[in-house]
Amino acid sequence: MNYKKYQKMYHPIPLEDRQWPNNEITHAPIWCSVDLRDGNQALYSPMTTEEKIEFFKFLVKLGFKEIEVGFPAASHTEFEFVRRLIDENLIPDDVTIQVLTQAREHIIKKTVEALKGAKNAIIHLYNSTSTLQREVVFRKSKEEIKQLAVDGAKLVMSLVDGQLDGNIRFEYSPESFTCTEPDYAAEVTNAVLDVFKPSETNKVIVNLPSTIEVATANVYADQIEYMCKHLNNREHLVISVHAHNDRGTGVASSELALLAGADRVEGTIFGNGERTGNTDVITVALNMFCQGIDPELHLENIDEIIEVYEKYNRLPINPRHPYAGEMAYVAFSGSHQDAIKKSMDKFGSSPSNKWANPYLTIDPTDIGRKYEPILINSQSGKGGVSYIMENKYGYTLPKPMLAEFSSLITDMSDEKKTVLTNHEIHQAFKDTYVNVAEPIKTRFYRSTEEDDCTILSATIEKGGKVTSIEGKGNGPLDALCNGLRQFLGQQFEICNYTEHALTRSSNSRAATYIEINDHNHHKTYWGAGVDANINTASIYALISAVNRMLADN
Repeated sequence: MNYKKYQKMYHPIPLEDRQWPNNEITHAPIWCSVDLRDGNQALYSPMTTEEKIEFFKFLVKLGFKEIEVGFPAASHTEFEFVRRLIDENLIPDDVTIQVLTQAREHIIKKTVEALKGAKNAIIHLYNSTSTLQREVVFRKSKEEIKQLAVDGAKLVMSLVDGQLDGNIRFEYSPESFTCTEPDYAAEVTNAVLDVFKPSETNKVIVNLPSTIEVATANVYADQIEYMCKHLNNREHLVISVHAHNDRGTGVASSELALLAGADRVEGTIFGNGERTGNTDVITVALNMFCQGIDPELHLENIDEIIEVYEKYNRLPINPRHPYAGEMAYVAFSGSHQDAIKKSMDKFGSSPSNKWANPYLTIDPTDIGRKYEPILINSQSGKGGVSYIMENKYGYTLPKPMLAEFSSLITDMSDEKKTVLTNHEIHQAFKDTYVNVAEPIKTRFYRSTEEDDCTILSATIEKGGKVTSIEGKGNGPLDALCNGLRQFLGQQFEICNYTEHALTRSSNSRAATYIEINDHNHHKTYWGAGVDANINTASIYALISAVNRMLADN
């Protein structure tokens, strides 16, 4: 790893007598959701207009009063979405929409056009100011970059005065702020503020984005405090932060920025965004909540938030998410379980009692969850089953197979009306999926290569009758599939295949998982094979899946 090729991308912070380390967060900031812009543009499949409308309504339900709804000049879909919000009167009177525009004439004009008729809106103007962007991307001098920002601000002001009647506020971002010389960032921003003319009744938002994280969170805090001390008319400004998560410290950067004087946080629920994501607003808000601070967002039903997020973003929640993860309130260690139980027995979950627990920073019931140790019953989820199968027995099940098996375990536990032991769970997996030998059983197989083709001959037993079959394919599994299809008169194909060693030792057995698609009945079936030989394990997995298909039909 050639670490010497890397260098610091941030500039020294000329900050003396820093104050932020002595400060505390005492109240919630102004929240601005950027899910519909930063979040949406980072999705494999961006939301449709209808989906964005539904997601916007949900963000309003969560309590966001400022919501960035898009970049109207970017596409017809973006423009149409903003227009529909306005034309169909979908924006509550106490909610302000925010739109993003580069400091470029045609983009600014399209953006202002999109806002006609809006009651409350923020025009978020930005241009990149960092050394690298100036020299490599734009090839402009400092003065030229500053003039670009000033000209953009002037055009915004003139168009708003001539075309918009609503309560229009202004926001400016020196994009790539974290990589910009601090004095120059302040110089450009002050030049823009001279145009926007902030006042007591017309506060301007100055957004200082960690467009890319290039330093520890304390450096970002220094940058924010420096700007707070060097911006004109600080009392008439709303200092906003927009932290990305390139170093995995987006939440910490936002929190330390609040200590350093920021008033506002832009982010997304669960941190979706470009590259490694944006600040996770849910985490920042609940971090405040567990310190006795009202987050001023409605987070009492975390499962509903997850459901909506996953529906429209088509992204999973990390099982180890601090508050929303399915494992967040599960303790694996017996000592942890014991300490948590004793604390709950003493303090309980009564609203009249102060929460105190050695391992849980928050009462799960406050966000619609419950504490669940690793005991598998009819209420257990995939996480517990996955943990037991992997950590106790070495099986790492593919997600679709895990979902199917977890459902089976739930039914078993429901029928027994009690928890299942680890042994019972393991035995149920083996009985259902592993080396299933009924109604057909492989007694012998041999494969040979001929003319870039694999020929597999196998002796199988079905109903007490031994039969020889043969198939050709691009490998042993494909050849066996062809032979079985002809023998059984069934149309199926392999649609999923994974394998791994059950232990890390040199003599470990292999575990193979195969899913087949039964074309005759439009269903899929999983099988697992375990053997010291990986090829044999794969054959067993295929036969197991076929046997499950035959048993079902």
